[in-house]
Amino acid sequence: MPRQINKLTDVACKNARQGKHFDGGGLYLHVQDSGSKYWRLKYRFAGKERLLAIGVYPDVRIVDARSARHEARALLRDGRDPIAVKIDQETALRQAEKAPFPVVAAAWLEHQRKGWAEETYRKAKYVIDEYLTPQLKKQSIATLTTKTCADALAVICSHAPSLGTKARQYLGSIVDFAIREELREDGRLLSLRGVLPKYEKGHIPAATEPLALSKVIKAVDSYPTPVTRAALTFAMLTAQRPGLIASAEWSEIDLDAAEWSIAGPKMKMRRPHKVPLPIQATELLRESLAWTQGKRYVFPPLARQKSPHLHRDTLSKALREMGFQGKHATHGFRTALRTIARERLGVDPDVLEAQLAHAKKGDVQKAYDRTEFNDVRRRVMQAWADYLDELRAEPKTSELKRAAA
Repeated sequence: MPRQINKLTDVACKNARQGKHFDGGGLYLHVQDSGSKYWRLKYRFAGKERLLAIGVYPDVRIVDARSARHEARALLRDGRDPIAVKIDQETALRQAEKAPFPVVAAAWLEHQRKGWAEETYRKAKYVIDEYLTPQLKKQSIATLTTKTCADALAVICSHAPSLGTKARQYLGSIVDFAIREELREDGRLLSLRGVLPKYEKGHIPAATEPLALSKVIKAVDSYPTPVTRAALTFAMLTAQRPGLIASAEWSEIDLDAAEWSIAGPKMKMRRPHKVPLPIQATELLRESLAWTQGKRYVFPPLARQKSPHLHRDTLSKALREMGFQGKHATHGFRTALRTIARERLGVDPDVLEAQLAHAKKGDVQKAYDRTEFNDVRRRVMQAWADYLDELRAEPKTSELKRAAA
């Protein structure tokens, strides 16, 4: 005689007290001490007893619970575990909600941010927002293929070859992150080795001869936008990275001590950095107070910019507008100091490396060398600022030749 099912009624469910109330076929209503009522289905799979959670009564009606029992029994007849199927369905639903590439990329960026310098985060966000996301915005990380990524990277390389390698690295890391978050199948990695076209890597363009640098200085002095002009001048006087220049904060600057103290999280090497300010730099900053008094950032954004401070790309754009495309970039002021101050002013390379906040070479230096040459750097940067003034002062050709000798 077949087992009786559908024993319960809706009235019985409403009035059910603490305990288990069976409907047949393994389905029962479990009433807890708190009065909450849960539908459960007891069954056996692979020789083991299993318990499937169906839902809460009365949100899940008795007819819905019986339908779930019917579906579960059908799966069992096909040799499938209802709990495993439910987990797969929930995973698929979660992937559908959380696995679109833009969502995962944003989550990865936020995850990485706490271990990155601000400039590293800014660069990664720029590549993802401006290049990867526009190419992959309709893709799911769960089904993202190597071919799709290779095509996207090819488009990026056609516009910005130097960013292709970074984009490839970011893609691989994003996929690893997605696998850890169970948004993509284990072991389903991308095979992106060799997908980037080869291109000739060049040095960052920089004016490393006195005459060339003199032309840059005069062009910057004549640039019409005051904030951009001041930021470029500050870059040439301090030789710091463009992102640090653009995001300089008044709280970091001590005009009386003529010093700019940059916190570790903002630095590429994650170590705090002190920048001595020559007289010319402090005078420039005092003049800048006219439009930034009481504000956080030294160089405020231009009218159409959404960033809280001047965007570093604005500096590069200004130099291109002045005619220095391929000849001198904002980062080139660092190269100019490293080259000209060494060759023309005879500054010790270690002092220059300390000013540029370059990483120490070798494990021993990284572990033990903490020299910063603060006093020496202060004298060197004042000499550098004075030298820039000489180049600014319409030097005669003979004087330039003598300076280069």
